[in-house]
Amino acid sequence: MRITDLMIKETMIMDLKATTKEAAIDELIASLAGSGRINDPVQFKEMILLREAQSSTGIGGGIAMPHAKTRAVNEATVVFAKSAAGVDFASLDEEPAQLFFMIAAPEGAGNMHLRTLASLSRLLIESEFIEALMKASTPEEVSALFDAKQAEQEAKEKDNESGSSTKQASERVITGNPASSSFVVAVTACPTGIAHTFMAEDALKKKALEMGVNIRVETNGSEGAQNVLTEDEIRRASGVIIAADKNVEMARFSGKPVLQRPVSDGIRKPEELITKAMNGDAPIYRSEGRGSGDAPAGNSSSIGGKIYKDLMNGISHMLPFVVGGGILLAISFLFEQVAGVDNPFVKLLQTIGGGDGAFHFLIPILAGFIALSIGDRPALMPGMVGGYMALNSNAGFLGGLAAGFLAGYVVILLRKVFAGLPKTLDGLKPILLYPVFSLLITGGVMFYLFDPVFSWINEGLIDGLNSLGTSNMIILGIILGGMMAIDMGGPFNKAAYTFAIGVFTSSGNTNGLMMAAVMAGGMVPPLAIALATTFFKNKFTETERKSGVTNYVLGLSFITEGAIPFAAADPLRVLTSCIIGSAVAGGLTQLWNINVPAPHGGIFVAALSSNALLFILAVLIGAVISGLTLGLWKKPIKAN
Repeated sequence: MRITDLMIKETMIMDLKATTKEAAIDELIASLAGSGRINDPVQFKEMILLREAQSSTGIGGGIAMPHAKTRAVNEATVVFAKSAAGVDFASLDEEPAQLFFMIAAPEGAGNMHLRTLASLSRLLIESEFIEALMKASTPEEVSALFDAKQAEQEAKEKDNESGSSTKQASERVITGNPASSSFVVAVTACPTGIAHTFMAEDALKKKALEMGVNIRVETNGSEGAQNVLTEDEIRRASGVIIAADKNVEMARFSGKPVLQRPVSDGIRKPEELITKAMNGDAPIYRSEGRGSGDAPAGNSSSIGGKIYKDLMNGISHMLPFVVGGGILLAISFLFEQVAGVDNPFVKLLQTIGGGDGAFHFLIPILAGFIALSIGDRPALMPGMVGGYMALNSNAGFLGGLAAGFLAGYVVILLRKVFAGLPKTLDGLKPILLYPVFSLLITGGVMFYLFDPVFSWINEGLIDGLNSLGTSNMIILGIILGGMMAIDMGGPFNKAAYTFAIGVFTSSGNTNGLMMAAVMAGGMVPPLAIALATTFFKNKFTETERKSGVTNYVLGLSFITEGAIPFAAADPLRVLTSCIIGSAVAGGLTQLWNINVPAPHGGIFVAALSSNALLFILAVLIGAVISGLTLGLWKKPIKAN
């Protein structure tokens, strides 16, 4: 199959009008829909944006390759488009994209289609070919260029085959210098396995040829693993390059220097990767634990990068529980004002979304999947149990974070401890030894260390608050508001809320001054996140911006947990910013003597307060202060 069988002239756009990334995607999708190549433009766009959220398909050099493989596609198609002015596509080199290749692959795309798409990806590595495409002015010229280039590529492949005993042998090694003893191996992979996988492969091979370095590249594409590395090749290699944005089989590289980078680095930085791998300048990978040695600066396997990756694994799995449960709770608060607290529908929503439903799983899921990222499957169970113990104590979500990391590294420790056992006992490790000992150690540390420590912290905070009394209500409001944002559901937050509830109930549910402070303070963090992601878009990823929108609803509903994913990913900036705004909001409620006679509800109970407008104004001022602080403090997102 020729590339021009997929890149039909009818869909080509020789003068793209779009000036933004999303507009460019919409214009390309409209071309697909107009030609009948897709059956559901909305679903197709969702899949395109999902791929963009993982990493930009603007590969640099003026090229963007948005792609998706979905049932919304009727027939495999590549839409070619040109933009004279260029479009900011969040490209890896931060330069505008001028050439666009939108790849639409059906869910059951055949091998021939996928190989053709791989061939297209490889062609886009060659700068001379890109220059020729830039000059093309008609669909006919574009088709002619691709036909000629593919014919040239096929001729080269035939020459390579005739120069070796078998095709398999010709694929084994690219030799830049027959006399060179330098040899490295690599694996390339991207989430969809359509474009970036093969572009990284070709970039590494081409650069290795220039450098005189022997290389073997395994690709993990849509068809599965191709040109799989052999044990002998891995043994002989000076180093291993993993240019991948998805999991690949790693155990086979145990004991080798392994350089783990995004697939985009394989495309844009092949010389750097090959040089480091050739010199063994990479951490030693251990299949029974984490790699040893210091990771190079900027490497994704550095300590900071590893912690961030583990955190994000927990956060990404926790996020659906936050959003789903939070929205249902917000709806329940709204209906509660009309139907009453005993209404069956209100109770149903609060049961599903609240502490007996989705919110009950937040901390266990966070802890479990952090542990999974660190110690693999054996760490999931002790991590979730540790998170559950944190939930049932005053450890809060900070305790859940600690439980996740604890469980993960306990499993790694156990792997080292049990490494010397006879091979006959290997089968017992995952089903008996790891579960029992990891649970015992993690649970013991949680029970004897975290629970007593955080309980002591809580009691001390409550005693301190009680001693303040009402001598300085503004200071008390500042303290309570700020505490609501310190850990967003953890011991500080619980201590402040418990204090306010105590004052409220002891007064016969009439003195809601402290409740106003904690409610305002608790509403600020998610609202601040929402504002920051709305007005400082270049400081957040596309996924964060989408999640940020839901925080408008969560913040108005006094559901502080909506900010937890952001706080866990960037605690210094997020927590500091939110504490400042929450403290201001809490102080203002006391300055204006606002009484909120309800223990929850947020904006939905504002009308019950002594001054609804001033209460809303206090929340708004605090949210704006926090949102501005966070937005100005965070650095713009830069492509790798």
